[in-house]
Amino acid sequence: MKIAQQIFLAPFMVLISTLVYAQQVTPIKAAIPSVDPLTAQINTADAERFAKLFNGTSGKPTAAQIQKEYLTGAGRGVEIFTPYRITDAATMAAAVAEKAADYRYAITTCLPLVASTQAELRAVYLAYRGLLPNRTLPTVYVVFGAGTSGGTANPDAQVLGLEVMCSVGTKPEQFIKNMRAIFAHETVHSWQSEPSKESLRNLLLLMALREGTPDYLAGLVTGVAPSAEREMWGRAREAELWKQFQADAAVIAARKQDDMSKEPEVEKAMQRWFYNYGKAPAGWPFEGGYWVGMQIAAAYVAQASDKRAAIEDLIAMRDPAAILKASGYEGGRGRALGK
Repeated sequence: MKIAQQIFLAPFMVLISTLVYAQQVTPIKAAIPSVDPLTAQINTADAERFAKLFNGTSGKPTAAQIQKEYLTGAGRGVEIFTPYRITDAATMAAAVAEKAADYRYAITTCLPLVASTQAELRAVYLAYRGLLPNRTLPTVYVVFGAGTSGGTANPDAQVLGLEVMCSVGTKPEQFIKNMRAIFAHETVHSWQSEPSKESLRNLLLLMALREGTPDYLAGLVTGVAPSAEREMWGRAREAELWKQFQADAAVIAARKQDDMSKEPEVEKAMQRWFYNYGKAPAGWPFEGGYWVGMQIAAAYVAQASDKRAAIEDLIAMRDPAAILKASGYEGGRGRALGK
């Protein structure tokens, strides 16, 4: 299992308004406290509650049982994960029935390992505290969902779906490595705000930078490229990919309506780069747009005299076109992890 496969597995989103759903799904009721990197812990309370329900029903909880014993009275992680992911008790019950083996494997194999990944979380948070000392570090929750997402973020939290992060066959050592990568990626999403109407004009570029920036920063704080598969693929054909990306960006920008499913060429252009898990173009990895965005982000920071300010620009992402222009990126060969 590769970590990026597990982050966004929901079906292709046809409405532009859904672009922002990952960060702002539930309101924040008070000021956001920052987690101390030295004592950061992963909250598994709701995951433990679901495991108790799953085991107590021989892996066959009903919708009524899920509602009563899991969703009702759940914590902040489940609250954030419910819209767009869990949806409701009936949806989750159907997912558990269909993929019971994944839930069972995650409960028996990976849930006991979560505590051991706190060292990975603390290492990532210590690195971010050094890089961006004024940024709030979110609480991390591990929950069970409806098999549609491995992770999302709100300004106060990052929430990980264990049945996706640890599907059948995931090795313990790979799980720990994956957790470190998603900690680093989703933390950056917790800092991003809703995109402006102006930034939506170049939707493909915006999406590439909103995902490429977390991957770029994850590479900085972990020292490892987020996806070795995408890195090898991209390096071998960078100029060709950039040419295709620009062509697809123009097609998407010229769309006549927000519902891309009604314009097949627009939908095809978008799915070449995003929302293509299991159906990427032949010879391409899924979500290739992450890699393109990461190159632009790296180029933007590399040319900046104040690199921390440049990183803050990338997180704010007020004007993707201006970021691209200033970066000087033209499909050339650079180091994605910076110079």
